[in-house]
Amino acid sequence: MSVVPDSVPGMPHRATPRRTGHLLPLAVADALWAELMANSVFPAGQAFTGFPADPQVGYVLLGARAVPTVKGVGGRWHVQEADVRRAAEELRAVRVSGVGLVRVAPFRGSLKAGQREGPALRWRQRLGQEWARARVDAAPGRLLRGSDHLPHLAGIDWRRSLMERTGAEAENTWWLPRTLVKVLDAAEHSEERWLLAARTCQRCGSVADQPEQWRVQAGSSWQTICPDCRTTTLRPYNGELEGHVYSVLSKKRASLEVSGWRCAVCQEAPAFAVDHCHEHGYVRAPVCQSCNTRERPNYLYRNDVYVTSRYAYLFHTHAEDWLRHWHRCPGCRARTTLPLPHLAALTALLVGEPLRPTHRVPHSSRGRKPCGELRASWTGSHNAPGSCMITLSVDYCPSGEHRILAQVPYREAVDRFRTWLAETAPAVAAAAGPGRHDTVPAQFRPVVPDTSSEGLALF
Repeated sequence: MSVVPDSVPGMPHRATPRRTGHLLPLAVADALWAELMANSVFPAGQAFTGFPADPQVGYVLLGARAVPTVKGVGGRWHVQEADVRRAAEELRAVRVSGVGLVRVAPFRGSLKAGQREGPALRWRQRLGQEWARARVDAAPGRLLRGSDHLPHLAGIDWRRSLMERTGAEAENTWWLPRTLVKVLDAAEHSEERWLLAARTCQRCGSVADQPEQWRVQAGSSWQTICPDCRTTTLRPYNGELEGHVYSVLSKKRASLEVSGWRCAVCQEAPAFAVDHCHEHGYVRAPVCQSCNTRERPNYLYRNDVYVTSRYAYLFHTHAEDWLRHWHRCPGCRARTTLPLPHLAALTALLVGEPLRPTHRVPHSSRGRKPCGELRASWTGSHNAPGSCMITLSVDYCPSGEHRILAQVPYREAVDRFRTWLAETAPAVAAAAGPGRHDTVPAQFRPVVPDTSSEGLALF
């Protein structure tokens, strides 16, 4: 059996999985998790695709962190790469104090045969059940190493740290390192807090006895809303926050309450947050959690985004709704442009996609398929249009990594966007300004109306 060492190795170099933007399919997330946890004191297991992980409940446990799961394009479950890396960093930072062992089976609290296990970790009960199954079906060693029934607990392959002791007068017992036991207890506590939050109405704070009856789908995610709040009519957003600067509003009110509004993009789910333009600082509109996540740029670095997945979806599905939403920012509307990450991504789709190399698909009748990940990066800033350059490239191309397709000046990218906007969303283009992209608006409007009088409240 393996024994937990006394020290934690240093963090490995930054792992770069073959992925689609920042949203990772579960199989890719499993590969990344194994890479990040290599040489760690905690051996990695099938954190996302192995039992007892269940992405449909809305989260997957990684150590003491509950990582949210979301549905991507095609209905497949995904997780955020940043969440996986953060969980791995926290788990690798755990210090080992001694090599003490804790008995984990046989355990009186084992799940009974036929009892519904559900998504909860309940790791002690699960190990007790495994212990009982091992005694009945086969020798413990052979069963644990050859069975995939319980491949991991909170992303950790517990079988590789398990020790078995044979007593002179007592039956065999299972033992785990004390540090691992503490991590699993912390994971169980984290899951309890998560499940409590899932049972709590996001509007009034009441707690559900049967939370599944309160769950309401909002785009690719779920929200907990009690029946009383669900019957409350959400009011549509009619531009009440237009022209306001986000930083001023957030200082004026420590918490921007938006639950009374309907999402200004999808027009279906309750609003979750106030979206704003990060380049000009203006408030756009209240949006739901799903739309707020979907619109967020999938940065590789601060001046670098992947385009193939998230941006392709935004510009090809409900494009007019998203364009109208982005142009709620007076700065973007006056210049007839988009924030630089969105503009670079659109330029990649308009200019780079036709230049993207293709490769034959072996043993398939589909012919050829585009290779790699379409990527857009830039140098300079939107505040200096004359020196800003957008570079379009392909990563993970079999014929050569980081293959450069084209370089497009910022002004040319803006002109291309203006032409595409007029064809795609004529109403949005007609409401835009004169299309000046050499200067930004003279100044923001840091004006917040007095909301103390009746009838003037924003929320």
